[in-house]
Amino acid sequence: MEKSRNSVILFLFYLSVFYPQTEVHSFATPSDHDFGCMKFVYNATDLPSEEVYDYIVVGGGTAGCPLAATLSVNYSVLLLEKGSVPTAYPSVLHHDGILTTLTLEDNGKTPAERFTSEEGVANVRGRVLGGSSMLNFGAYSRAEKEFYAESGIEWDMDLVNTAYEWVENTIVFQPNVSRWESLVKEALLEAGVGPDNGFNLNHILGSKVTGSIFDNEGRRHGAVEFLNRADPKNMRVAVHATVERIIFSSNESSLSARGIVYSDAQGKSHKAFVRGKGEVILSAGTIGSPQLLLLSGVGPKSYLSSIKIPVVHHEPNIGQFMRDNPRYYITILPPSPLVFSGGQTVGITKDFYIETLTGPPFSSTPFSIFPHPSIRIKINSTFGHIVGKFPGPSSYGSLTCKLNIG
Repeated sequence: MEKSRNSVILFLFYLSVFYPQTEVHSFATPSDHDFGCMKFVYNATDLPSEEVYDYIVVGGGTAGCPLAATLSVNYSVLLLEKGSVPTAYPSVLHHDGILTTLTLEDNGKTPAERFTSEEGVANVRGRVLGGSSMLNFGAYSRAEKEFYAESGIEWDMDLVNTAYEWVENTIVFQPNVSRWESLVKEALLEAGVGPDNGFNLNHILGSKVTGSIFDNEGRRHGAVEFLNRADPKNMRVAVHATVERIIFSSNESSLSARGIVYSDAQGKSHKAFVRGKGEVILSAGTIGSPQLLLLSGVGPKSYLSSIKIPVVHHEPNIGQFMRDNPRYYITILPPSPLVFSGGQTVGITKDFYIETLTGPPFSSTPFSIFPHPSIRIKINSTFGHIVGKFPGPSSYGSLTCKLNIG
């Protein structure tokens, strides 16, 4: 199916990896938040106990929202998100609220779901419609050309470029660069991180100003706004919907996903099925997608048996090859107040990437901004943060499930 193929490419494209295009055609028009899509967003408690769709998309984040919207042009789609709608937490809607969101204590409902690796590294993932695009610092860029060669995928570049235009027309803006970001860019060039690539969306060596999902009024335009491109007649979104497992066909010779089981905020169980040649698509992120597969009985047979999960299909690589790239930072306390900015300037070399942001004073440490959650940090003035990242993963591990068995 051509449309299905289009949707799969969008799905891959939105796993926080963006691809190059020769030129930028146009950007989104600055405006107030457009939540017209809320007319087909429902609390899971209001949905029937059993339904049937053409496609079910699990995870209403950076991948799930555009994927579901695209599919809805021709098919009926159910999109499930375990978090709430963005308007329930206004701090996610404006750049001034980024650190506020990260200081909210995780009560199981807040938009930033906290987790800490066994190495002690603090991190968060999105638990809100729009996913982590409602939490991050909003930088938009495309990946290096090497991505294509190393992906093992034969890309339809015309389709990729069309997808870029669709994305950039919806949520991407050319930022008015702050004084701080301009000074950091000048410093990068002085330090030899060249050439000066001006304003550029491509991931290329040198220093540049990149795109942003914040408009110049500071309003965040996250992935949730892709749902405004959906066909309302075919689209249904369930929030506060926690998917518990995938329902597979009983025919072992041609195993396929036929539906899902999810619970609402009151603990009531619901089922949703796909009809005909429909598909259940996991877009629950690097952690959520393999976690759901394991809970559904797809993974290493010996491991699933050890935690008493019935094995549906032995797949030794599920939960394996988890990787992360290290981050380091410098925090600068300047003598004069800084205007908030984030994710505008980027320096790219073969060995590392450098980004920068500024922030307001805080007394409660924003979770995941500083490396170790047990270290409490208070800053009494505006500050500048220069962040460096290594391009390749240096931390390797696996995902395991901790089951609460009563």
